[in-house]
Amino acid sequence: MTTIAVIGAGPAGLMAAETLVKQGLTVQVYEAKPSVGRKFLMAGRGGLNITHSELPEKFVTRYRGRHTEMRDLLAGFDAQALRAWVQGLGIETFVGSSGRVFPQEMKAAPLLRAWLHRLRGQGVQFYMRHRWLGWDAALAHPPSHVLHFETPAGAKHVSADATVLALGGGSWASLGSDGAWWPWLQAQGVELNPLLPSNCGFEAKWSQHFIDQYAGQPIKTATFKTSAAKSVAIRGECMLTAQGLEGGVIYSLSAELRDQILSRGKASLTIDLLPDHEAQRVLDELTRERGSKSMSSHLRTRLGLHGLKAGLLRECTSAETFKDPLKLTRAIKALPITLVACRPIDEAISTAGGVKFEGLTKGLMSKQLPGVFVAGEMLDWEAPTGGYLLNGCLASGKAAAEGAIEWLAESKTMP
Repeated sequence: MTTIAVIGAGPAGLMAAETLVKQGLTVQVYEAKPSVGRKFLMAGRGGLNITHSELPEKFVTRYRGRHTEMRDLLAGFDAQALRAWVQGLGIETFVGSSGRVFPQEMKAAPLLRAWLHRLRGQGVQFYMRHRWLGWDAALAHPPSHVLHFETPAGAKHVSADATVLALGGGSWASLGSDGAWWPWLQAQGVELNPLLPSNCGFEAKWSQHFIDQYAGQPIKTATFKTSAAKSVAIRGECMLTAQGLEGGVIYSLSAELRDQILSRGKASLTIDLLPDHEAQRVLDELTRERGSKSMSSHLRTRLGLHGLKAGLLRECTSAETFKDPLKLTRAIKALPITLVACRPIDEAISTAGGVKFEGLTKGLMSKQLPGVFVAGEMLDWEAPTGGYLLNGCLASGKAAAEGAIEWLAESKTMP
């Protein structure tokens, strides 16, 4: 009997389990939490975004520096394949106005229930409250695959013919993705990059007066751009917090902003507060005679600039700027914001860093640990929200399982 251990019951681990069990293998899924897919369920609370409908050549660019590796993984499970797979669970999908793809009911729970029902029917075995603690060197050294778990009943050691690691990244520790696996793999010589926050918020040094007035309010109908050489302006919205900025478009720019902070100690962001107004129109309105009206009143009546946007303009410019129409126009069209730090990694939606592709085979097996395969956010890739994260996790789970199947066949341990 050939036994495969899948450690981690998130989307990547479950997809690996499904792919493996179809080959007649004994598949045992181990999960530290009392139930499966906790981060998956949390991510779907506001509407489960499963993938994106944009063209494949555009889709793959969302994975930035790892687009080549992710193109190979997505070739085996792209957006269309994902939608067909969801439909196979009895759940219809639709494309939203933004191009994002959702299940018809918008929720994660029905999809997960249907998936688990199918997996159990196929014979996948689940072991909850089994926290993986690496390999017990006193018993055996990988790649003999003796796995060490902490369970409510005490320590447990499990032998497996192959192992798929799908333990998530380093964000949302309360839901299971705590990055505890990082030092264990490092000790075995696995090539790793440090875990870093991705799709995260950033800190700015707001004045207390500004925080008291505007924290918790959204910045809407604006265009955002970083100072990175190839940065593209993105129209969207974000949330102003007491600490800085988060949400929406900030997540889309988080990789660029984080990289700036790591290299320079700070990041530069510009916001076009009036993206529907050409600069000349703004200047014309600012130079229009305003009589006894204050500039604040003039900005509100002539340009519709008030509330949070007006407050942000005051916060990030000098009093002198308000006296010079040309400088004020430039500030309105490209308001400079300095971000000084990323918010803590546990607040991030996802993480960058992890197991480097350079240390893996094409089938996602560790070159240092034969028979150990890696999937999901443990891998060194990142993507913005919008369906790219989930699609990448599922594609890597499938690829890792297929890699394990091929390796087992070559090792003549397949049934």
